[in-house]
Amino acid sequence: MGNNSTATQLSFKVIIIGPGAVGKTSLLNRFIHNEFTLKYKLTIGVDFLTKTIEYAPEKFVKLHIWDIGGQEKFKFLHRSFYEGAFGALVVFDLSRHQTFSNMKEWLSEMRSLVINDIPSIIIGNKSDLIPEIGQIIDRSEVEEYAKKEGCLYIETSAKNGDNVEKAFLELTTRMTKKMGKLVSKSKEES
Repeated sequence: MGNNSTATQLSFKVIIIGPGAVGKTSLLNRFIHNEFTLKYKLTIGVDFLTKTIEYAPEKFVKLHIWDIGGQEKFKFLHRSFYEGAFGALVVFDLSRHQTFSNMKEWLSEMRSLVINDIPSIIIGNKSDLIPEIGQIIDRSEVEEYAKKEGCLYIETSAKNGDNVEKAFLELTTRMTKKMGKLVSKSKEES
């Protein structure tokens, strides 16, 4: 049948947020380019990347991903960065407990600035470090928090690629389901 579905292709703005140095840019580079580097580069404000993915057989969606810098000094820009987002990946670092508390603040801020409740996935990144440093963060605490917030929780490793694609695909599936519900609702109302 070919790729004729691009004419009616869905397109979503996705934000990836969380404290500084938790691996947001590394997750994106793994997902978009299948690359990883140990050289840390601070994201100043926001970076944009786009990728079209096949989320179901013959069904494609274009993701416009906004990688939002985690530094406190850019906080005043968040409202404009969040505007129009239809999905969010909220990231913390499994090797640094403080980033879990900070991630909660990011999720709370996002929800206060984004009008509609958008599909969100909480990501515990750097799972590759657990074997050498041990379990720093109680998984059940994170899972309980995610459930309470109506989010899925996924542990990833940008370094070795574990669950990175799964996180983006899961978010995409949730966004398309929500879009389907919104389209059905608007048809019922008209």
